[in-house]
Amino acid sequence: MATVGDRDELPVTAPYTGAVVGTVPRCRPADVAAAVDRARSAQSAWAARSIEDRAQVLDRFADSVLADRERLLDAIQVETGKTRFDALTEVLDVALTAGYYAQHGPGQVGATRRDSRLPGLTRVETDHHPVGVAGFVEPWNYPLTLAISDFLPALLAGNAVVLKPAEETPFTALLAHELLVDAGVPADLVQVVTGEGAPLGEPLISRVDQITFTGSTATGREIATLAGKHLVDASLELGGKNPAVVLADADLDAAVRALVWGSYANAGQLCISFERIYVERPVYDEFRDRFVSATDAQTLGATFDYGPDVGSLVSEAQRSVVEEHVADARERGATVLTGGRRRDDVGPLFYEPTVLADLPESATAATEETFGPVVTVEPVPDAQAAVERANATDYGLHASVWTADRERGVDLANRIRTGSVSVNDAFVGMWGSTDAPMGGVADSGVGRRHGPEGIRKFTEVQTVATQRGPPLVPAESIPTRFLARAATLGVRTVRELGRRWPPWE
Repeated sequence: MATVGDRDELPVTAPYTGAVVGTVPRCRPADVAAAVDRARSAQSAWAARSIEDRAQVLDRFADSVLADRERLLDAIQVETGKTRFDALTEVLDVALTAGYYAQHGPGQVGATRRDSRLPGLTRVETDHHPVGVAGFVEPWNYPLTLAISDFLPALLAGNAVVLKPAEETPFTALLAHELLVDAGVPADLVQVVTGEGAPLGEPLISRVDQITFTGSTATGREIATLAGKHLVDASLELGGKNPAVVLADADLDAAVRALVWGSYANAGQLCISFERIYVERPVYDEFRDRFVSATDAQTLGATFDYGPDVGSLVSEAQRSVVEEHVADARERGATVLTGGRRRDDVGPLFYEPTVLADLPESATAATEETFGPVVTVEPVPDAQAAVERANATDYGLHASVWTADRERGVDLANRIRTGSVSVNDAFVGMWGSTDAPMGGVADSGVGRRHGPEGIRKFTEVQTVATQRGPPLVPAESIPTRFLARAATLGVRTVRELGRRWPPWE
């Protein structure tokens, strides 16, 4: 990371203690311009290398992440205040993602033969070329997973990268950059620009060739507007109000265990964690009591050792949102079944895992994303009502369905309007299936990460049609009326052949 001239310092604080642990430059638009220029200068040589060569670099990076995991875990915990196990999930995710694209990515963006409607005359192929420089504006809640995993496929596709990490978590990104360079990524190819998002957003979007953002829906709308203004393709994973549906035949032991973890992982500061649980009435009381008991058993701790279940919130601003949502719920008549308190005895930003019941639809926590350790449980008369309640939101990121009938579970999953649904799981199986796309619909965003979709969005698709024989242009010696009849007969013949021998058979 380099700056143009001297810059003010931006302090970084540790959520566990509130102490300043370091500073980074408060970059300005000129720094963004310089970073994009440096990245663009390095991109051509990188794209000229074979994709297999680039894949080997990603493979070495995966090994480096695992080998240097202790330093990464320390950096993640210092900046976010999450538990060590939650930090480990980031390290493992980055290693898996790098390994996946190193192994499968080259086949996902190579030249592909396409069907021609003029067989024998026209040979059609498509190929994927890098867009150039890809920009990334990433959040604080998963500073390794969301910053680094998102741009690994962009690198493999032959692009350069400019990353603007969250101002709360720059050191994790800088450490990952060090490991990337050690693995063979040219130093100028990946640029890290530190500072606040507002003054750097448009300078970045106006200069890059693609922008990826993970964060709030409100900010996502602003980025989409800027991307449209500058005709830059955008991939946006935004907010969520994720529901879980528990049917009467579900394995309650498994459902409670998974949903407690899926609700309070990273202190609920997770885009695919659960904030709403709808339970069929015959098992509601039992599920509620078990869920509350399991929530009560969650341990909090500010430690760099494995052990505590729930870590800290990241900032005073984030804890204020959680407190305001719970206070509003209480004022409107909701019942706090457990939790609902600050835990200053553990650390300055800790908040107890909280379960709400009887939450009115008018409450803030019923409609807006809390992004903290707060979950609502609600009885529903049947599965249809559960699906209707799950869909009663402007968001559509992730959902979970619990039932002993897996076929019924898949059917219900297909009726929930979200980008992904886990059946009889919280989200680990879905997220860990790196070959499958993940992202949101409606107010939860556009675009996908993971799988072929996660690398192809960083490419421009080019079609090359090669003609055998003379070019397909009207012959001057043949009357136009005859050509029109012949062309129409040809199209009818192609359609009839397609009906007799469909391509999917």
